[in-house]
Amino acid sequence: MRVRKPAVAGLFYERGREELLSQLEEAFRKGPGARPQPQSFTGRVLGAVVPHAGYVYSGYVAAYAYTEMASSGAPETVILVGPNHHAIGMPVAVSEADAWETPLGAVEVDKEVAKRIVEWSQVVAFDETAHAYEHSLEVQLPFLQYVFGEGFKVVPISMYLQNLEVSRRLGHAIARVIGELGVKAYVVASSDFTHYEEARRAAEKDRAAIEAILRLDDRGLYDVIIERDVTACGYGAIMTLIAAARDLAPVEARLLKYANSGDVTGDYSSVVGYASICFYRSRAPQQS
Repeated sequence: MRVRKPAVAGLFYERGREELLSQLEEAFRKGPGARPQPQSFTGRVLGAVVPHAGYVYSGYVAAYAYTEMASSGAPETVILVGPNHHAIGMPVAVSEADAWETPLGAVEVDKEVAKRIVEWSQVVAFDETAHAYEHSLEVQLPFLQYVFGEGFKVVPISMYLQNLEVSRRLGHAIARVIGELGVKAYVVASSDFTHYEEARRAAEKDRAAIEAILRLDDRGLYDVIIERDVTACGYGAIMTLIAAARDLAPVEARLLKYANSGDVTGDYSSVVGYASICFYRSRAPQQS
């Protein structure tokens, strides 16, 4: 059994199990409130944009999105899409591992869903190299484990190539898998927003990007990223989520929380922006 070991435990989040549980508890307490209790899956929430910085900086922002997912019930599979910060491996890569491990235990990779995404998208390849050092997906797993326990699988997808066409093709494939296979799934797009600019300027840029996301306008988001030099690292993952959402159902997106690193450090001269944005179906799917 091939297990992908944690690459950033002790860096982005606590290495010890009990310390990590305390860190997660604090993130929810500081953010939306107490640890959420998931109910039966309703499909009301389709997915979310969540940050991936160190928990001390963005964990409480991410907690807003995971609370909303919990309110929509426990999934069978979570499709995780995020940027490849290290630019190694295949341009768009699905993990070849059988499971991903964190200090809270191992989470099985949904190989059937992964195979269909590779086959139907024609832009994704199986490749573990792309995931070897990447943190953007790994940091989501302890949140999922904390909220949903052990009864779910994941499909980790890393994107170095993040143009509009690739993102749309990946999003269409994800939507097809969820729709045709009837998978009870969430799509998590892992991204921080503007990096290392003064807080007010960062907020202006991020507002323009977030407005495009709330309109479900993937092309508009791509244009904002390019024209205004918005250094959101996972914009391809967000465009993928938008494409999947538009295929699957009438949907609306809501901004749950926006913050920046200065809110933690007190230094607003050079910040990183974070947002939790949740995608809701206008009507829940019929479950067989």
